[in-house]
Amino acid sequence: MEEPLKIMAGTQGTFILNDSTEIVGKFDGFVVLEDTIFESITQGVTDVTSEYISNFGKAVKLGAIIRPKNPAGTQVPNKFDKVKLISGSIAVIL
Repeated sequence: MEEPLKIMAGTQGTFILNDSTEIVGKFDGFVVLEDTIFESITQGVTDVTSEYISNFGKAVKLGAIIRPKNPAGTQVPNKFDKVKLISGSIAVIL
């Protein structure tokens, strides 16, 4: 299992998403770099935006960190598979 500190330090790299392009991959999390409105966060084929943002039509504030929840009873870290923004910018943790 990857150590949380290594994940948050971005030891595998980061990607700055600052437009409305949907990106696809295996992501350890997101750091919000300015007030940002998410269109979707996906795990597998499931849109999980509402599991992480209570009112996803409103901006998530600068500095927020969004990490995927692990499935119950597992030690395997979960990943996000897709993310798309309406506005703002995030650092995608690879």
